[in-house]
Amino acid sequence: MPKNMGLKSRISSAYAILFIWGLLQAKGIAKAGPNEHPGDCDLFQGSWVYDDTSYPLYNTSTCPFIQKQFDCQGNGRPDKFYLHYRWTPSACALPKFDSQDFLRRMKEKKILFVGDSLSVNQWQSLTCILHASVPKSKYTLSTNNVLSTFILLRMERIRRSNFQRMALVASQRQDATVRYCCASSVKGEEWKEPKSTCSGQTETIKGSVYPAGLPPAVTVVKEVLANMSTTAEAVTLLDITTLSQLRKDRHPSRYGGIRGKAKIDCSHWCLAGIPNTWNEILCAALIANSI
Repeated sequence: MPKNMGLKSRISSAYAILFIWGLLQAKGIAKAGPNEHPGDCDLFQGSWVYDDTSYPLYNTSTCPFIQKQFDCQGNGRPDKFYLHYRWTPSACALPKFDSQDFLRRMKEKKILFVGDSLSVNQWQSLTCILHASVPKSKYTLSTNNVLSTFILLRMERIRRSNFQRMALVASQRQDATVRYCCASSVKGEEWKEPKSTCSGQTETIKGSVYPAGLPPAVTVVKEVLANMSTTAEAVTLLDITTLSQLRKDRHPSRYGGIRGKAKIDCSHWCLAGIPNTWNEILCAALIANSI
């Protein structure tokens, strides 16, 4: 077996790395000292702050795109405290997702999410954010076994243009070149509660450090990217590992709907949820790279 095949296999089963390839042609987010500009700051080191004024970014009950397995509120989850946390980088401010600006930047462009059901998690989050901003806009949504395509056709609230077109394509092809997987909070021993799982968790882990540390796959992914000849021009790494690990309270657990209450889902994320923050960081990356 070629050496790279082993690395691919290890990446596929890793925990918490998200990367968007080539399509955006971005050069990356610099990691520097304190600065209010997101392009000069490490957006991935910080902590979660309770904010019941600005979050969540949308009302789950009004978003028509969420699959039942991600709709924790619709599946009967009684608490809502987990919906109101905002990710706060240590050295700068993460801009709140500006849907109008995002749509202007992505006019006549496409974003491709490639991966498994976790990429669908993020894709549905982004469609909900955009739908909440322009709820009366026309859109098309087509789905087959491995590909879902969402096209937002008309945004009458966008200034300087009466017609725009943006496509969000979610692919679940298992042989895709670009993939990501995400932190799962399954074992309570990782946060010093040996008898716990994600089930029944209602609070985030405080601070900026996950007690169990980073999974080995993070190092593998970074090594692969560092050895890629096209990394500088084609790949931006959005390292959402730690910020996701800290949210043991945001998994569907017993409120995953399709799986049933007897099955505990500690892999995916409730919507609204963590994928919203991934999309805020994605938007900040676009801004930082003048896309």
